[in-house]
Amino acid sequence: MPDTAAALKALLLEKSVRTGTFTLASGKESDLYIDCRVTALDPFGANLIGKLGWDAVRTKIQAEGLEIDAIGGMTLGADPISLAVGMASATAHPDEALQVFTVRKEPKGHGRGKQIEGNFKAGDTVVVVDDVITTGGSTLKAIDVIEREGGKVAFALVLVDREEGGRQAIEARGIPVLALYSRGTLLA
Repeated sequence: MPDTAAALKALLLEKSVRTGTFTLASGKESDLYIDCRVTALDPFGANLIGKLGWDAVRTKIQAEGLEIDAIGGMTLGADPISLAVGMASATAHPDEALQVFTVRKEPKGHGRGKQIEGNFKAGDTVVVVDDVITTGGSTLKAIDVIEREGGKVAFALVLVDREEGGRQAIEARGIPVLALYSRGTLLA
């Protein structure tokens, strides 16, 4: 889907990418700030992410003969991406539709005290999602929660890999990373 990829790249560059001097969530200083939430929460951006994300996820599923139950990741960055990909899967291939869930930063302090909300259950094989990876810390935290709750992570889907070691940290855990864009491809 070259037109979809080009349109999403243009929207990310317009809405989500800033240059200057920034302190990232990891505490590192950077000349680049990427806030994918602005693009993912735009209705056109969400549609493009859903189409491109589902195409990439489905291609990997088919190539490796995987059976995936659900898609989700750490709130808030993963939420619109997971939902967009889940909706695209249901629209394009209803028989392959992915359920969607979200991982809270901490277990809920009331009710059932859940840390994973939505359509997830122990035994599910899932795709973990993140909007941007730098060190991989938030993706790894989501993976820890999913595994502790009885899920199996097949691979990670990220919108942008900043190419600062996050992919390697996640893959060191045995979880392949599928990035729609890298710093290099986004800024090229």
